[in-house]
Amino acid sequence: MIAKHVPMKSVKKSDFTSLVKYLTDDQEKNERVVYASVTNCESIDLSAAVIEVTAIQGMNTRAQSDKTYHLILSFRAGEHPDDTVLEALESRICEGLGYGEHQRVSVAHDDTDNFHLHIAINKIHPTRLTIHNPFNDHKTLGKLCAALELQYGLEPDNHQAVKVGSENRALDMEHHAGVESLLGWIKRECLEQLQAASSWADLHRVLQEHGLALQERGNGLVISAQDGLMVKASSVARGLSKGKLVDRFGAFTSQAHSPINTEGSAKKYEAKPVRSRSDTTLLFARYKNDQQGTRANRTLEWQAIRAKRERLIAEVKRKAKLKRATTKLAGGSRVEKKLLYSMTSQRVKHELNKINEHYSRERERLVKQYQPLQWADWLRREATKGDREALAALRAREVAQGLKGNTIGARGGALNRTGVKADQDSVTKKGTIIYRVGASAIRDDGDRLKVSRGATREGLEAALRLAMERYGSNITVHGTVDFKAQIVSVAVTANLQLMFTDSTLERKRLALVIHSTTTRQESNYVSTDRGRRTGSGTGGIGSSGRHVNAGRDSEREAIGVGFTGKSNIGNVAVIPPPEARNRLRNLSELGVVRFATGSEMLLPGAVSDHLEQPGAQSDYALRRRVSREGVASSSFAAADQYIKEREQKRLKIFDIMEHRRYNETDIGVASFAGVRRVEGEYLALLKRNQSILVMPIDEKTANRLSRLAIGDPVTCTRIGVVKTKGRSQ
Repeated sequence: MIAKHVPMKSVKKSDFTSLVKYLTDDQEKNERVVYASVTNCESIDLSAAVIEVTAIQGMNTRAQSDKTYHLILSFRAGEHPDDTVLEALESRICEGLGYGEHQRVSVAHDDTDNFHLHIAINKIHPTRLTIHNPFNDHKTLGKLCAALELQYGLEPDNHQAVKVGSENRALDMEHHAGVESLLGWIKRECLEQLQAASSWADLHRVLQEHGLALQERGNGLVISAQDGLMVKASSVARGLSKGKLVDRFGAFTSQAHSPINTEGSAKKYEAKPVRSRSDTTLLFARYKNDQQGTRANRTLEWQAIRAKRERLIAEVKRKAKLKRATTKLAGGSRVEKKLLYSMTSQRVKHELNKINEHYSRERERLVKQYQPLQWADWLRREATKGDREALAALRAREVAQGLKGNTIGARGGALNRTGVKADQDSVTKKGTIIYRVGASAIRDDGDRLKVSRGATREGLEAALRLAMERYGSNITVHGTVDFKAQIVSVAVTANLQLMFTDSTLERKRLALVIHSTTTRQESNYVSTDRGRRTGSGTGGIGSSGRHVNAGRDSEREAIGVGFTGKSNIGNVAVIPPPEARNRLRNLSELGVVRFATGSEMLLPGAVSDHLEQPGAQSDYALRRRVSREGVASSSFAAADQYIKEREQKRLKIFDIMEHRRYNETDIGVASFAGVRRVEGEYLALLKRNQSILVMPIDEKTANRLSRLAIGDPVTCTRIGVVKTKGRSQ
């Protein structure tokens, strides 16, 4: 989780109303505004809260700085905290910044690759009417985020400030616009040569070769490009600050006063797309031509509406002049003429106001219609229209790393047109297409699908059908144990013709298919038997005391397949006779063995009593117990200490799960919840139902588990062996 303050550089733009209007605008998307709350206001209605905040800000007439604090909480890709967690995070962070009693509006957006929460805070205290500006808020936010990530199990981010503000702004621009910045280009092209320069002349020569120039500006130095774009030399590298360079080369010596020569330079800076995995030269040329055409069309239309406004104003003034002249020549008293002059002036003002209002509306329409777009935004627009080249360019960016968490993909196989109806909602800057299916949202990054919100059975079925249509019938599933179980259940219920690449999931699917088929056949058998017993003229009890069926039973006797002379035979090929039931044939191929009275799962130590040899032989005879070398008794002491600490906190914080030590009865599948180090000992945290199991492990196992993501499934055996994909630990 990353918390970032968005400063408002211009006080005139410090408008709480406009900020909330932007945050709550759905922009014709279903997956934009997914959460909204109002805190410390008299009303929970957004419109009333905005009016209340604006009134409070107006009462403070001394503050000259920005009166609104705009904070953004951005989560890792795949993380989507629920509303309760969002409310707790917002409260803790605002209290840490000193805004616990201040009015605020929080809105969560889910139309981008990273789920994020906007918090608009009134910096004016509602009762004291004083303004609060937190000191070094970036350090406070870093500490708060680190603590909250640990408490709520969020994926940790780096909160150490290792770059200056200009570097961060340049990186933000590259990520947002998708275009290489001047600062980043200098670092990649000539930083090493600049640092190796031995004199001012060498420094100027290197810059000249790259179409750049070094100039004094204020108390420092700036590096400028041919188009007038500048960057501080100290932002490129601390060793290029004026003080450091003067210490190395002596007093500053400027270059000859001449314009930057770019004709003889081998390289020069141009605003081009950042490096990606595909060639975007032709696509970027299309973008530049499109933007030039947009600017030209906007200029022409603007000139047209301005000319129309001037023409209408001139016409109104001409008519008013004629009316005044007519009034002057007409007879009448002085009072009458004065009244006519006043009416003419009011009419002119009214007409001019109408013309200016119409011009303002047309100007706003032009600004919105011909708004210049950054490279990444233009790609999003074209991808939304169906341009596959633009979509491929978005997905080829280095920042596009694919979907994480509970995802569905496929591996090979022929495409099956399933005809699922999914409405495209939007396209993100990483090329992820967001579809809307009923109450669910499905994300498609080109390789896999994810049901990001509202994981209903309808949404999961739609995701499976989309995966089959786009990728094939060999489905791969990644995510938590519960998610995989839901996917298998939906696939069987919907009768989808697919196959899971995971052998475990495929066995479960086949077992459920057999179970559902047997259940349907049994229900058909029961209904047939009832009809045979109660139907008129179809069956009954004969004089010999046996069942007599004038239809099917007599036919079976005729062809030699009926055994009507025997009792309790069941239905042929559906339910086996009693002596053949509960046998172990094909047991290794099935995940579930079904008996007539229900389903039973065979586990070690819990083998059904119907079998010949209850109990199971341990297959870990060559393995050492949990207390083997590498897991010392001090590890158990550390585990007990950690459990005691978490249980004490659980008494105060209600959303902390119960913690207990792992024991031999906790075999089976669990969700990975992290690795902790207490007093030099490593502990693995495993989530099972509503409890956290604390297992002492050695350093080697800790290193292997650190590669897993939170929520990944792991398998625990009776002796404490944690199995992940690949091998056991």
